[in-house]
Amino acid sequence: MKPLGIPRLDKPGEFHDRVLACCRLKPGEIWTDPVNGHRVGVTDATDAGAVHSLCENETPTLMIHDPPYNIAVGRSTTDALSVRGLSEYIDWCRRWVSSSLDVAAQNAYLYVWTGADQQRGFQPLPDFMVMMRDFKQWQARCFITMRNQRGYGTQRNWMFVRQELLCYAKGDPGFTVEYTDIPKILRGYYKKVGGELKENLERGKANTIRPGNVWVDIQQVFYRMEENVPGAYAQKPLKAIRRIISSSSAPADTVADFFSHSGTTLLAAELSGRKCITCDIDPVFAELTIRRLEHYRKTGKTGWQTENPFPEVPESHLPRAR
Repeated sequence: MKPLGIPRLDKPGEFHDRVLACCRLKPGEIWTDPVNGHRVGVTDATDAGAVHSLCENETPTLMIHDPPYNIAVGRSTTDALSVRGLSEYIDWCRRWVSSSLDVAAQNAYLYVWTGADQQRGFQPLPDFMVMMRDFKQWQARCFITMRNQRGYGTQRNWMFVRQELLCYAKGDPGFTVEYTDIPKILRGYYKKVGGELKENLERGKANTIRPGNVWVDIQQVFYRMEENVPGAYAQKPLKAIRRIISSSSAPADTVADFFSHSGTTLLAAELSGRKCITCDIDPVFAELTIRRLEHYRKTGKTGWQTENPFPEVPESHLPRAR
């Protein structure tokens, strides 16, 4: 099995333009799911008015955002995301965080995936964290690291295998303890209870361990996995998003994601019995998000693996990966 030669959809070029012609939404337009009421828009996350229109009368209790965090953000055709440099990037983040705060429920969670470029002073992770201190209503709750099994690096440095996930809370939202499928295998004595020295395996009643703030049981997405969405760079694993939804929201709650990308949050919400409000500034990713939901309902598959999500652009016309 070889990966489909679809180029990254966040890069400008002929393939992006061909796909753009297949999109059902234009900037400012919103698609409403006729089955479960999900909403997908072509919306700028920094535009507070547009975000209010997208949410309509919904007040999300959980927000899961995966913004671009490679500093030089955006496409040449999308001025709203043409960010230059770290300070401009942080100013851009401040605007979409403010938009999120405006529409969030009184008690809500905000999860933000971010990165740390070790070749550029680990930006933008520490800069984003400092910026978030200005939002007094969003209180830092947890700093999570997801381990990637397929790392990258050189023989002259430690291999980079981590993804950072920040968790903030507004008010006092509930939390449901979730367990992983990792067996409880760590042995050793940890404390005395009633004068008896207890073994570590006796902690808790479950046979598996609770997820802490280091996730080692989630496989990063690559082309051999069913959930893979060709062309969607840095796709987040469905299992990770479902874990967040299960622990930090209740059934029938509304989940929001203002950077839909491959549509993982929408699909995770569908699978978890939640309504999702999501958007992307690029019509291509909004279309991809809608198609992924429709594809799941039609086939039961969570992604395309190596198939082309845009059959209107024949595979024979695609630039092949080298």
